[in-house]
Amino acid sequence: MSTCISAVQHIRKLRGGSQSQLLRASDGAYYVCKLLNNPQHIRVLANEMLATRLGHLLGLPMPHVQVIDVSAWLIEHTTAFRIELGGSQIPCTPGRHFGSLYVEEPESSLVMDYLPYELLRNVSNIRDFARVIVLDKWTCNADGRQAVFARQKHGRNFSATFIDQGYCFNAGEWSFPDSPLRGVYANNCVYENVRGWDDFEPALTRAEEIAIDKVWEIADGIPPEWYEFDTGGLQRLIEALHRRRSIIRDLITQFRNSSRNPIPLWISK
Repeated sequence: MSTCISAVQHIRKLRGGSQSQLLRASDGAYYVCKLLNNPQHIRVLANEMLATRLGHLLGLPMPHVQVIDVSAWLIEHTTAFRIELGGSQIPCTPGRHFGSLYVEEPESSLVMDYLPYELLRNVSNIRDFARVIVLDKWTCNADGRQAVFARQKHGRNFSATFIDQGYCFNAGEWSFPDSPLRGVYANNCVYENVRGWDDFEPALTRAEEIAIDKVWEIADGIPPEWYEFDTGGLQRLIEALHRRRSIIRDLITQFRNSSRNPIPLWISK
């Protein structure tokens, strides 16, 4: 099971549909925290943990993820620690929540969730955008690919970190409604240097060869309340995920052949 740290300070509420909160934790680090009673679905916490750790196994630049205990005392003494739902302010639920390590120290770096074309095409690890397609197609990410971009305040180029895996497995549905343009980044320029299957490595081979026991090892660290104690549903999800390794290339090919023409330099041999 995952170790658990505690939230010690609420920093601010963040933008986005899950209404995440930026917290400082007992280990001294800052975390983006998705809450048990977020307005999307409780399973997005389980999805975040499972998909992000799968991303780590594929060698993708994703944040460290952690279980964070949020006390009733901190919620009661923090006015902003609320969820907006139907025009009402609802207190966050105390308990074990999902935490994603903030990509940089807020005081010493510049963090952006959007870059204009000229900055985006010069991101230092732009080739990772092709590799993360492997994860997004494998897990049927029903959202567009999300990334944040960070650089030291006196640095030159940004680097990308891939975040927000909550809509993998079709969010709370735990299903796989595959579609060519799901789970991909909005701007084609991140794919402009892709020329063939080698550009998806080593993530592609790692996904195709992963053992189901390794997936179970990751899932064992997910708090059962995050998937509503539905162990049968979790088993079906993992078995489906293991079967889907064989269709990753087909799903990438459907994206490549889509009307968007995202990879024009890929020439079939």
